[in-house]
Amino acid sequence: MSGITNFFERLIFSNRIVVIALFAIATLFLGYQSTQIRLDAGFEKNIPLNHEYMQTYMQHRKDFGGANSVYVSVCDETGNIFNPEFFDTLKNVHDQLFFINGVDRSLVVSLFSPSTRFTEIVEGGFAGGPVIPADFDAKNPAALDKVAANIEKANIVGRQVSNDYSCAMVTAQLLELDPETGEPLDTLALAGQLEEKLRGQFENDRISIHVIGFAKMIGDVADGAKDVVLFFAIALAITAIMVYFFSRSIMLTVLPLTCSFIAVVWQMGLLSVLGFGIDPMSILVPFLVFAIGVSHGVQMINAVEKKAIGGAGAKHAAMFAFRSLLIPGGIALLSDTVGFMTLLVIDIGIIRELAITASIGVAVIILTNLILLPVLMSFLKLDHKYVAKFEGKEAHSLRFWQFVSKCSHKKAAYSILVITALLLVFGFYQSQQMKIGDLHAGAPALHESSRYNQDTFLITDRYEVTVDYLSVLVETSGDACTSYDVMRSIDDFQWKMENVPGVQSAASLASIAKVVNAGYNEGNVKWQVLPRNQQTLVQAIARVPTSSGLLNGDCSVMPVILFMQDHKAETITRVVEAVKDYREQYETDDLKFSLASGPVGVMAATNEAVKSAQLPMMGYVFGAVILLCLLSFRSLRSTLSVVIPLYVVSVLAQALMTFLEIGLTVSTLPVIALGVGIGVDYGIYILSTMNYRLKQGDSVQQAYLAALRERGSAVLFTGITLAVGVSTWVFSSLKFQMDMGILLTFMFLVNMLGAIIVLPALARVLWFKRNED
Repeated sequence: MSGITNFFERLIFSNRIVVIALFAIATLFLGYQSTQIRLDAGFEKNIPLNHEYMQTYMQHRKDFGGANSVYVSVCDETGNIFNPEFFDTLKNVHDQLFFINGVDRSLVVSLFSPSTRFTEIVEGGFAGGPVIPADFDAKNPAALDKVAANIEKANIVGRQVSNDYSCAMVTAQLLELDPETGEPLDTLALAGQLEEKLRGQFENDRISIHVIGFAKMIGDVADGAKDVVLFFAIALAITAIMVYFFSRSIMLTVLPLTCSFIAVVWQMGLLSVLGFGIDPMSILVPFLVFAIGVSHGVQMINAVEKKAIGGAGAKHAAMFAFRSLLIPGGIALLSDTVGFMTLLVIDIGIIRELAITASIGVAVIILTNLILLPVLMSFLKLDHKYVAKFEGKEAHSLRFWQFVSKCSHKKAAYSILVITALLLVFGFYQSQQMKIGDLHAGAPALHESSRYNQDTFLITDRYEVTVDYLSVLVETSGDACTSYDVMRSIDDFQWKMENVPGVQSAASLASIAKVVNAGYNEGNVKWQVLPRNQQTLVQAIARVPTSSGLLNGDCSVMPVILFMQDHKAETITRVVEAVKDYREQYETDDLKFSLASGPVGVMAATNEAVKSAQLPMMGYVFGAVILLCLLSFRSLRSTLSVVIPLYVVSVLAQALMTFLEIGLTVSTLPVIALGVGIGVDYGIYILSTMNYRLKQGDSVQQAYLAALRERGSAVLFTGITLAVGVSTWVFSSLKFQMDMGILLTFMFLVNMLGAIIVLPALARVLWFKRNED
């Protein structure tokens, strides 16, 4: 290793101008490329496409629509929709939504849709027609009364009209591809059009517009993500102040911040070159890259200061810093990179993009902060005034480090390990209570007070049919809807599912056929049953069109739609398990109840994918860290000293999620890997010095004190700086960013404390023959 380090040292510092020129050219090129990057959001990136449920969803979404829907509730503030202004607005909203690019125009449904019809029983049999007739005149009170009667006959109160008649709904399905360009639909542009062309044009003092759906949610997340620029600026200011406080030099403050910023520019530029955009859900990663870069830059400052105290000039001090930090810093950053790459095992597009984004960012830090930074620092002039400041700071901190080094003494070490073991047991017990999925109503990425979630709560409150529904697709042979046995199985299955806690209501072709059959028998409820006679059964289902979403063209697939009370993790789990239990009673070789479609079907698949990926991800992260530590230190004891504190902190982080009611979701799953990947840096830097001193014959106590004097200040400063930077996310308008800020603040701080407190206590036990007491 020393031979490799010396070779690179001579190569780089003998050609400093060339190195700076190459970095400048690369920065200009990638800086230009970074200006071309765009926000890139898509529905399919957020779902595990290879999951069993999603295979079913993708197979049948053309017949029954997908989960990528838009719901627009138009509400009259007077509480009564039967007035000319409301119906004019509803018609305009319907027409405007119909013509928005990316909307599947065949699946736009409202009171003004031709498919919204009523049927009534009359003396001669059935009569019916569109709920809003072709000659409808909203200014005519008689016409309004007629529409009100038709709404009742159509049995759409609670679905297309709110229970209190204060609102009416317009729904639409979205296409995956832009019909004009053939490219994937620009979800963010569509969200902007929904806001501008619907709410912007038609909302006023009397009419309110409420829009929900994946596209609108992602649009609101993207708007909230713009706050990241503000948080980045705040973090930059805080970091600059803290680095200056640490270095007592303007140039030693500017250089690591500049190199870290260059790393972010390179990251964004490389993503653009590789054809990636940046998703609103992973827009926080560039900040993490900047923070990681600063942390390694502080280590470089610290190494230069130590050498300058010994009388070395700037060039020799920078060369020493490069030589001493290339291996531990490189191993730490490589551990970060490999740790982030393990997220690729999760079969969800957005997490894989986050893994690539983070890995690229951390990888370029190896170049910008371990090579460019020491080269730039070699041109500084470290005069006696600077050196005097360094010496004063060193003398001031010595007494503190002597106190902290007592963590490696026998009594303190055993006490620390006992407390750590108790925390591990407590944390492990609490972490077992951690829920997979969303734990709160509304969109989990946004606060409950957000406009989107307030719209969600209004729609859920005023309509019987919630936006949280799960479709169980009954797959069988063609024309199976004319079979009494098949329809009876569907009906029995539906009845059992309606009685599962968390299911608000259900609908299927069988339930509609029973209502129609009663209609053919003067509406007598005694005839609200499935007819056993095939001709009568055909008559009952003949009036149900495929546009109802209850059957496909040849009647070989018939969904059972379960409308849920909410999409909380425990509700989804309970209902999905009930589906799996009950379907076993009815499935045959020719009859299959397949999960799942609908928004809750997507959530169920995502929750299961997250759950199945959790343990493998942690295994890969820790496996990568263990392997790299073994290769670096060539010592099992050293590896255990680094890894055990990391594991304890990751368990405690999961316990914290349970305590704060933060579910394990697509947005929080990567946090544990990020925390471990970044947290390993502290232990590697501390142990690199300890390992060297132990090999020189020092005791554990002597080696630890030497490590604290050499690296302790930088480790302590880094942990605090990282934690303060991400703690500002608590004030974010995005709930998932707030959750990530809390968890990362905890992991940054506690991992730092683990490296300073628990690591030496473990070393005291593992190197039991190398103790003074």
